[in-house]
Amino acid sequence: MTTEATGRVIPTPKGVDLVLVRSLALPIDEAWEYLTVSERTAEWFGAWDGDGRAGGSVRIRMAFEADGPPVRAQIIACEAPHRLELVTTTNDDGWELELHLEADGEDDSLLRFVHHLDSAENVGDIGPGWEYYLDLLVAATEGTEQPNFDQYYPALSEAYEAQRP
Repeated sequence: MTTEATGRVIPTPKGVDLVLVRSLALPIDEAWEYLTVSERTAEWFGAWDGDGRAGGSVRIRMAFEADGPPVRAQIIACEAPHRLELVTTTNDDGWELELHLEADGEDDSLLRFVHHLDSAENVGDIGPGWEYYLDLLVAATEGTEQPNFDQYYPALSEAYEAQRP
């Protein structure tokens, strides 16, 4: 598990992209299940219900924010086993997220996670959270101990703030 900022803040014409990459010790089809099958997403992010097809919407019960309301998300694209794009509609501003998966040899996969942001204003809060969740994904796929959120926030905030354009 990482305890350093691995993500990058990249300026775009519409704001910034927060990009994080993780290597998964699973073939691409199994890795895809951890992104799209509720029983698998429950192991690291949260269980969901609803219509997970492109154009559908889901309600996600976040694992870490268990006391909070479910997050609603519109599925923009679901192209197995390579691309999942969604927009949360629970937050006032909504979050645009993309997950790109590619095979890395026969037995491994590479996940590229992109959070499209209007600005880098809150990247010091958002970056550490995604580091945590993606390391939860790695722990779930490898059957290892889950990390503790305190290792990520506020410890990684300054590193993300330093990347603000």
